[in-house]
Amino acid sequence: MPVASYEIRRMTRGHLAIAMSWATREGWNPGLHDLEPLHAIDPQGFFMGWLGERPVASIACVRYGDGHGFIGLYIVEPTLRRHGLGRALWNAAQEHVRGCVLGLDGVVAQQDNYRRGGFELAWYNVRYKEWGRDSVAQDRRVVSLSSLPFERLVAFDQALHPVPRPVFLQAWIQMPQSHALGWWEDGELRGYGVLRACKEGYKLAPLCADTPAIAEALFDALCARVPREAPVFMDVPECNLQATRLAVHQGMEATFTTARMYRGPAPQIAHSRLYGLTSLEVG
Repeated sequence: MPVASYEIRRMTRGHLAIAMSWATREGWNPGLHDLEPLHAIDPQGFFMGWLGERPVASIACVRYGDGHGFIGLYIVEPTLRRHGLGRALWNAAQEHVRGCVLGLDGVVAQQDNYRRGGFELAWYNVRYKEWGRDSVAQDRRVVSLSSLPFERLVAFDQALHPVPRPVFLQAWIQMPQSHALGWWEDGELRGYGVLRACKEGYKLAPLCADTPAIAEALFDALCARVPREAPVFMDVPECNLQATRLAVHQGMEATFTTARMYRGPAPQIAHSRLYGLTSLEVG
C-alpha cells in the first residue's frame, strides 16, 4: 500500500465540490447548492487526504464559535479503506476543534467506533421519504422568510442550535432552487422550514416550529411546491415524538437511521421544536 506520499491539506471550495460528489456516490443525497452555505460556516474546517495528486479522503470538522464543533463528510475512497488513511485524516482534523464539544450524525453501524473515540449517543434520527403533492390552501400566517426581519430568524434558530449561526442561515435561505417559509403570528416568528433541491428530489431541512400544528402547516406548504413525481426527504430526530408522529401521519416512509452523538456534554436545545434537521454534514 503506497501511503508514504499521503498528505493532509485544508480544502479549497473546489476540493469541497469533490467531497460533495463523493457524498452523492455514498447515497447521502446532498443539496445541489449546499457548497457555499456549508463552506461559509468555517472555511478552515474542511480537510482532504491526498495520495500524490489524487484526492482520496475527506472530512468536515467545522467550528461554530469557540465552544462547539461538528464532524461530517467523513469519506475515504472505497478501494483504499482499512489502510489508516481515514484515521490519520480524522486525527489531523481534531486539532481544529480542540476544546470544543463535538457532534456528529453517524451511521448506526459505526456507533461503537465513535463511542471508543469518546462520543456518546444523544438520540437517533430517521430519514423519511415522501412525494410532492397538489397545492393546498396556504394559511395567511405562512410567509416567505425573506419578507421577515432576519434577526427574528437568527433568534428563533438559536434555541435549536448550540450557538448562533447567522452567516450560514443567510446563505441557506437564499440558495437557488429552494423555498424558505416562516410562520409569522402577532409579530413573532413561530416556525420556519427550508426546502432545497438535492441530487435526488428535495430535502425539507430544517423544519422547526413551536407547535405540531404549525409544523404540519409549514410541511404541507413546502411539499406543495414539489412536483408530484419528485421525492421529499426529511431527517427526523426521534427525541421529538411529535416529529415522528407528523412523519407517520403524512404517510412518509422510513429509509435509514443515523445516530446523533457528542463528545462532551450534549448541548441543551429545544428538541420539542425541532421536526427536521438542517444537515447531517454540519449539524
